[in-house]
Amino acid sequence: MAIQAHLVELERKHKILENELHEALVHPSVDDLHICELKRRKLMVKDEIERLRQTANDTVH
Repeated sequence: MAIQAHLVELERKHKILENELHEALVHPSVDDLHICELKRRKLMVKDEIERLRQTANDTVH
């Protein structure tokens, strides 16, 4: 069950990053480097979510 709680937290972080990225893209004064950093962090969280889901599936089967 710890994996499930971790997945929920990662999904929450992913949604926050998604919202931050959207806000950054709406404001033209935001630096491209900041946008790239947000995209990178969002992708890292997404990759971690997928890795944990795979681990959870492997554990069940």
